[in-house]
Amino acid sequence: MYRQAVALNGGWSDGWWYLGLLQYATDSYVPARDALTHFIQLSPNAGPAIALRGLCEFELGEYPSALQDVERGIAAGAANDPHNQEILLYHEALLRARTGDFEGAIDAYERFVKTESTNPELFVAIGLAGLQKPLLPSDLPADQVPLFKQTGQAGYAYLQGDQSAAEQAFEKLFQRYPTTPNLHYFYAYLLLAVDPAAASAQLRDELQVAPTNEAALLLAGWADMLQSKYKEGLTYARRALEIHPGMPMAELEMGRCLVETGEVRQGIQYLDKIDAVQPNNLEVHLAYVVAYEAENRPADARRERLLCLKLARQEVGVGSQ
Repeated sequence: MYRQAVALNGGWSDGWWYLGLLQYATDSYVPARDALTHFIQLSPNAGPAIALRGLCEFELGEYPSALQDVERGIAAGAANDPHNQEILLYHEALLRARTGDFEGAIDAYERFVKTESTNPELFVAIGLAGLQKPLLPSDLPADQVPLFKQTGQAGYAYLQGDQSAAEQAFEKLFQRYPTTPNLHYFYAYLLLAVDPAAASAQLRDELQVAPTNEAALLLAGWADMLQSKYKEGLTYARRALEIHPGMPMAELEMGRCLVETGEVRQGIQYLDKIDAVQPNNLEVHLAYVVAYEAENRPADARRERLLCLKLARQEVGVGSQ
């Protein structure tokens, strides 16, 4: 009846919405996606409809568009309801990992993991993000499930705030799977914000297992910069650029480390390259402040400080007044 109704009146937004809901509930994902698209055209800011279309696209294997819609829906308020929040945040994390944004997936799981869980699929999903496999839990071969489940359990313990249990779980994993790439990297990523020195130790172990691991090289450089070890950070950034010339993050690290080690002119050249394509990168402008102060350019340094303040306010959603 809803199909007949919207055929008679294509501008009836409620009709398209309820038609999409009914079709989603009966696993008719293609017509549900299309009905919701009609509704969104009539109501462009309808967060729940945008998010539900993303869930349809997820079921259809249209992962990039699914991620875009789920994130748009969350931003438009679709996750304000506690039940919807759990579903949407979980799918956001799944989709980030599936599309290759592994660090973003880990961050999403950190927002999602608030209560105790014994869900094995959740553990496998966290493990997939941690070990950087662009798969869904349902795609994983059965013989690989134990590794990813145990990795996810270790990561889950850390995200829950139980660092002691996480440390023990990761140590068991290192003994059981000593040559598994990204295992030490995952633990280092979790540790970085609270213990950069411990993260550095894990990254050195990771690079013994996988010497050309670009993500580990970049994170090792960043961990050294957090400890003001700029010469060491420079070494990792150079190694990353040898493997992947022109990588923006490696060039940023090169620029910052060169400035901090006295090679200011050369460092500014790297910063200029990043600024040309990422003009709102806060880290670049923070590095400019240090560089211009080193070159005794107070006006330029002041300009960069003001820009850093503006960008920082934008990141946390504070007005510029």
